[in-house]
Amino acid sequence: MTDGFSRVRLARMHAALQRHVESGEVPGLVALAWHRGRQHVETIGTMGFDSDSPIRRDSLFRLASTTKPITAAAAMILVEECRLRLDDPVDPWLPELANRRVLRTVESPVADTVPAKRPITLRDLLTFRSGYGEVAFISPTCPLQKALAQAGLPLSQWPFAGTPDEFMQRLGALPLAAQPGERWLYHMGAEILGVLIARATGQSLGEFMRERIFEPLGMTDTGFRVPEDQLGRLPTCYGSDMITGKLVVLYEAGRGYASQPPVFESGAGGLVSTVDDLLAFGLTMLVRRSERVLSRPTIELMTMDHLTPAQKAISPFFPHFWDAHGWGLGLGIVTARDDVADVPGRFGWDGAFGTSFWMDPAEELVGVLMTQRRPDQLALPPVVRDFWTSAYQLIAD
Repeated sequence: MTDGFSRVRLARMHAALQRHVESGEVPGLVALAWHRGRQHVETIGTMGFDSDSPIRRDSLFRLASTTKPITAAAAMILVEECRLRLDDPVDPWLPELANRRVLRTVESPVADTVPAKRPITLRDLLTFRSGYGEVAFISPTCPLQKALAQAGLPLSQWPFAGTPDEFMQRLGALPLAAQPGERWLYHMGAEILGVLIARATGQSLGEFMRERIFEPLGMTDTGFRVPEDQLGRLPTCYGSDMITGKLVVLYEAGRGYASQPPVFESGAGGLVSTVDDLLAFGLTMLVRRSERVLSRPTIELMTMDHLTPAQKAISPFFPHFWDAHGWGLGLGIVTARDDVADVPGRFGWDGAFGTSFWMDPAEELVGVLMTQRRPDQLALPPVVRDFWTSAYQLIAD
């Protein structure tokens, strides 16, 4: 046995992941599987396609949307302290969202609106049912999508270039795409949540996360900025050009939004971290462990599916995503056994740069995959799917 796992099964994992490096899909990766006290880490490849520097266990990765569950946990700390309540309006901290107008239909001109039936709540932000979100999934050419693009707000223009106040002012000038609580719309709820946390605490989002999550859990390499003397640990990030399809550099090694203090700390995608830091966070979210920043009842509430079948039916996302998934408070939930790794109750999320981070309380399993390659289509890349199959096949007992 190696690391408490079967040598044969570890060899399967290594071979499956190495194929993605040898094929040129990704330049390098770090993968970690933790199962009931035993763990295994794979480090394969280099820091970039043009680099000879091997990728390492302590390499730093831009998390993209894998940030979202951590932001949700930060918000739930404030709920536990009774500084925020799930069903109270967020207007006192986010006055830009008071007295919302809602598009008559998604295709309507931005001036064709009706009043919101109720205020936006913290629960709406966490469940992505605030009425704001990635309208492009519903109607990529509608007037609201064009207005969002003009304001620099959609995911396609991420990260937002202005200050948190400017972000809220631009968002508050636009109507909601749906009534609060009506339908799930990706992404924007987590961005708003980051601003809410900062205003409610009187700290920056990064300061609050550092004091209440990162320092207590020993997550010493997680934050919205990589210190200058650590930039050599940050790999090159790649993606395909949307027009030509050619591979391009999105962020050079040691550069990009994480290499200097951000003007806008994105609660939806701005964190940088390591596999070991995410393991520390994952372990605190497993309900059978005592070391945590949130209580067991809070974690159980976060990891329940909060969407109805009717809401999923009107909320387009990845093809067939809702067949086996739901959405909790700021993170995804597996709801049906549809593949080797689709275990009901598994929760977490994935990032657009190839990061993947999920936890399984029944198996007491934490898995982390770190790469820096944006997939070529709206679907989990093969390396992510193969990592999770490999992680679950390690469980032979």
